[in-house]
Amino acid sequence: MTASRFEVIVNTSWCKGCELCIGICPKKVLVLNERMKADPVHIDKCIGCRQCENTCPDMAITVREANENA
Repeated sequence: MTASRFEVIVNTSWCKGCELCIGICPKKVLVLNERMKADPVHIDKCIGCRQCENTCPDMAITVREANENA
C-alpha cells in the first residue's frame, strides 16, 4: 500500500498574511515568510485536516492529497 501525503498550496497573490492558518494548524505546517505570506515549510507533517483551507478568509489555501509515486 502506498502512503499518502498532502500538498498545501498557497496562492500568494491572495494571501494577506493574517496568520489565521498558522494559528489553526495542529501540526505547525505553515509559517509566515519574509514577504509576510503563509508558506508551507513543514509539508511532511501535514495530516490533511484542511483547517488552514477552511479558515482562510481569502480562500488562498488549497489542500489536496498527493500520491508519493506521482
